[in-house]
Amino acid sequence: MTDPDLEQRAFSVVRGLSMDAPHAASSGHQGTAMALAPLAHVLWTRVLRYDASDPSWPDRDRVVLSAGHASILLYSMLHLTGQGLTLDDLRSFRQWGSITPGHPEAGHDTPGVEVTTGPLGQGVGNSVGMAIAERFLRARFGEELCDHRTFAICSDGDLMEGVSHEAASLAGHLGLDRLCWIYDDNRITIDGRTDLALSDDVVSRFSGYGWNVVELGEPGDDLDAIEAGLREAIAHDGAPTLVVLRTKVGYPSPTHTDNHEAHGYVLKDEEIAATKTAMGLPADETFHVPDDVATLYADAGRRGASEHLAWKERIDRLDPETTARWNACLAARPIEGAAVELPEFEVGGSLATRVASGECLGALGDIVPGLLVGGADLTGNTGTTFDADGVQSREEPGGRQLYFGVREHALAAALNGMAMHGGVLPVGGTFFVFSDYMRPSVRLAAMSSARSVFVWTHDSVGVGEDGPTHQPIEQLASLRAMPGLTVLRPADAEEVAGAWLVTLAADGPVGLVLSRQKVPTLAGTDRHLVERGAYVVHEPVDAAQIVLIGTGSEVSLCVKAAASLADEDILARVVSMPSWELFAAQDRAYRDEILPDGVPRLSVEAGTTFGWHRWADEAIGIDRFGASAPGDEALERLGMNLEHLVSQARTLAHRAGTAVSPV
Repeated sequence: MTDPDLEQRAFSVVRGLSMDAPHAASSGHQGTAMALAPLAHVLWTRVLRYDASDPSWPDRDRVVLSAGHASILLYSMLHLTGQGLTLDDLRSFRQWGSITPGHPEAGHDTPGVEVTTGPLGQGVGNSVGMAIAERFLRARFGEELCDHRTFAICSDGDLMEGVSHEAASLAGHLGLDRLCWIYDDNRITIDGRTDLALSDDVVSRFSGYGWNVVELGEPGDDLDAIEAGLREAIAHDGAPTLVVLRTKVGYPSPTHTDNHEAHGYVLKDEEIAATKTAMGLPADETFHVPDDVATLYADAGRRGASEHLAWKERIDRLDPETTARWNACLAARPIEGAAVELPEFEVGGSLATRVASGECLGALGDIVPGLLVGGADLTGNTGTTFDADGVQSREEPGGRQLYFGVREHALAAALNGMAMHGGVLPVGGTFFVFSDYMRPSVRLAAMSSARSVFVWTHDSVGVGEDGPTHQPIEQLASLRAMPGLTVLRPADAEEVAGAWLVTLAADGPVGLVLSRQKVPTLAGTDRHLVERGAYVVHEPVDAAQIVLIGTGSEVSLCVKAAASLADEDILARVVSMPSWELFAAQDRAYRDEILPDGVPRLSVEAGTTFGWHRWADEAIGIDRFGASAPGDEALERLGMNLEHLVSQARTLAHRAGTAVSPV
């Protein structure tokens, strides 16, 4: 049994680091990290299943610091338990180039950080996805390969954010009993006491969601009481657990304990020294970690090594077929060596790209065993029906069909959690206009290189009678502006197949933007060229005098316009540009070949023209909100018609008077 005095000094050291690093940076959040030091100590020394020598061990317990402003707490524990962070990393907290940024950032060289947090509510949403992924893998491969838990440390702010309501409701419905949220009930926000804006009965709220609730009260520094509460959560079956932990922000500061100013950076030289003296730490030493405390935490970091080794031995004994499926799940890719055979689509046929996407998904089930697919109450509408292997639920924990309900915020956050957990390739669908609800999570997916697949359908005013509330205009431009997100708007069913090939190979998030209405399958489209971002789908018999650039359903309009222009002896090349990002990544020679200098370019897209100046001299688009009318009429009246396109192309071609030889 560990010496209680040593444990007391150990989490006091964590409190010291929680003051020192923000003070060195003159920036940060001290008080929450100080208050939660006993909880962190219990988690990392008594409860968590992990091996510090391999922070990415697939069967480790996950800890999500949803209260990401307390990042120094997480960094301190990762350093002390030997997971790759040094004291110098703590000293460079919040500095340029450090691996200890202001909020935890996954995928940016900080070992042990599971997800990117900071925007409150996102971390708890991620944790729900992680719990879904764990349960799915456990059902598919057994507890010998997957047997771990997900803990999320959340704040009053997390539980105020709307995404937490959606995520908690979904988790309760699914009965995710390997999920535990630890609610730091410190009743402090930046503005002041939470009663300025909050009077929720949290226990009743979560009980109503179907959660198990453990009320710990105010255990203070009683490590055994904290452990008992966590053990009670772990022992509970059939529902996720909320552990309510009352803390005092800034404790044991002599002047700022339980003061809202301690939420941020308020403890400086004299008060830090006084607080350290009260804890029995050297008042004049910064980043103080005595040898016996370092040994205690290092030993805790090695505690799971034997379990990790036994797990590896079980992996090594798997039969070849199971090994192939397991490795494919971990990689979120097709089974190695399996042929990716997507449907063939007949030229001249007519199919909505959302329908074509659903057909492609159906063909991937056997070769991509990690696929988990669902929609936000729009499963059939978005082509995200995938129920051949059952519905993900308490009764079918290995089911691959997810029903998120009307919860776009939770859908996107959970997709990121699944992707960052690993073992699955998560796909979630809704109408494109509702990507607005998902945007914070999509941004974090891009920031984290999470392999989340966002399927957005009903991509233009072609939606029709539902009107401007459901007709996206500015969404394409806004998502293209997001670094790290690959946006694909395929022209037809053939390009949809190409978009899925890109998605399977991607190293980050992908957004598939698909039509509600049927579009013709064109003779010139090529699934294998979609990865280039843009390519020629129609070339005139002689040198082109104008280049028409289309995306999505407007590519077929461009092909029709090229035929009409040819009747006037105006020769037009048609380029399909399903992805700006992929085209921009091509070498200069290829881009110049497709869009040659000196030949006028006209873009056509049923959305805002914002940003098209990068690729086109002039743009036809819709720079206003739509209108309630049948889809064909809405497109016609808003300028997405053959007559308008031909007129604009004619004027631009005659004005330029140039041509280019065929590719």
